[in-house]
Amino acid sequence: MVLLNRHPEHRQPLASADAVSLGVAGATEAEGFLGLRENHAETPQHSLPALAAELGIGALHVKDEGQRLGLGSFKALGGSYAVIRLVLEEAAKRLGRTVDVTELNEPGVRAIAAGMTFVCATDGNHGRSVAQGAGLVGARSVVFVHAGVSGERVAAIARFGAEMVRVDGGYDHSVRQAAEVAVARGWTVVSDTSWPGYERIPGLVMQGYTVIVREALRHLPKPPTHVFLQAGVGGFAAAIAGHLAIVLGEARPMVTVVEPARAACIFATAEAGRPVKIAHDRPTVMAMLECHEPSPVAWRVLARVGDAFMTVEEDDAVAVMNRLARPQGGDPAIVSGESGGAGLAGLIRAAASPDTRAALGLDEGSRVLIINTEGATDPGRYAELVGMVPDDVLLQTAES
Repeated sequence: MVLLNRHPEHRQPLASADAVSLGVAGATEAEGFLGLRENHAETPQHSLPALAAELGIGALHVKDEGQRLGLGSFKALGGSYAVIRLVLEEAAKRLGRTVDVTELNEPGVRAIAAGMTFVCATDGNHGRSVAQGAGLVGARSVVFVHAGVSGERVAAIARFGAEMVRVDGGYDHSVRQAAEVAVARGWTVVSDTSWPGYERIPGLVMQGYTVIVREALRHLPKPPTHVFLQAGVGGFAAAIAGHLAIVLGEARPMVTVVEPARAACIFATAEAGRPVKIAHDRPTVMAMLECHEPSPVAWRVLARVGDAFMTVEEDDAVAVMNRLARPQGGDPAIVSGESGGAGLAGLIRAAASPDTRAALGLDEGSRVLIINTEGATDPGRYAELVGMVPDDVLLQTAES
């Protein structure tokens, strides 16, 4: 299903708070923080001309976040960035002066960080980022995970020193429980979703994601005409689309937000014209996108800069994983996790429908940017769905 944005705020300027968090200055600050990380490297960006020709478009580029900061997903940019910012702000408050990011390892700053506890709820990737950020600064982290998070993903978070808390129910329930416990114990919630009265920290998380756009635009021969962005609560899609709107203005690309049909809370919100919570029905293979209530901040952005909303099926996501693992026509092989290729799944589905192509303005001149938001964050599940282990997939590109 495809729904064009009919919201009255569509194509209006971003709210002032969102323009600040997603603007050039904020992205520059986030990139500056990132440059100080020991394992920082820009993630690869691939051109897939064979698949572009098959889809009847001019160019297809895939920004591969599966190798970001050793965490395997774009989430590495958000939670850890917010944790570091919050530690610096607390240190500045207590020391009575500005504290620079280069001072994070100073004894006085680390002593302050050691007294801080950061808490979050996660499907897997955001929790890794928060736990890693807390570990970098010497703070404590507590991560709430719901029943659907695999043991392999839980273990991957725990390796960063986080205390893990299992809760019944789904992602939205874990978010509420994490927030309740944090309030009771004086901990700091670092969430990638927002709620009334809690917007600034999710804004910082989204600000971290703008680094992806800056890197992508630096290496594209021309700005994209279209982007397809996957969504859970919507923070990633809003961050990318919002920054593109700010830096490209009227030349910004057509933004299509893609969700699993089984967890399409942004689609339902676009239909209703306001944030709505959808019922939890069947789980989706796109586990990192299995969210049933949108982030209000994300929707505030997407109402303005999201141009279309669509859903994809379970088989679409698995087919993309396999297509990227076994490319044709000389295209590079890419490891894409269950949720990572949802944007590409949306493009493939859209390109196959003459009506959808016309609605989105897709043609042989279109330049499409896709972001592979995760690699094999659960290698066992990846091998089960693809029939290859991730290292063997990457070996194809290394040998070509």
